[in-house]
Amino acid sequence: MGVDVLKFQIETEQEDDGRWIAEVIGMPGVLAYGKTIEDAVARVQSLALRVIADRIEHDEARPALLNISWVHL
Repeated sequence: MGVDVLKFQIETEQEDDGRWIAEVIGMPGVLAYGKTIEDAVARVQSLALRVIADRIEHDEARPALLNISWVHL
């Protein structure tokens, strides 16, 4: 049984209105806003995990085991 290693990079930026936006590089449309950088990162990680789960559920991905890590740029 193999382990699929997924390593995602998260890019953050502060908007003019003070909110933070976080985006997972390589996952189009996976971005989230937060009042703080930590909030935005937590929200985008949660969204990315839902996207991964959806892909598994719809047989778009078939990992045996997953090892997911996050890199905040």
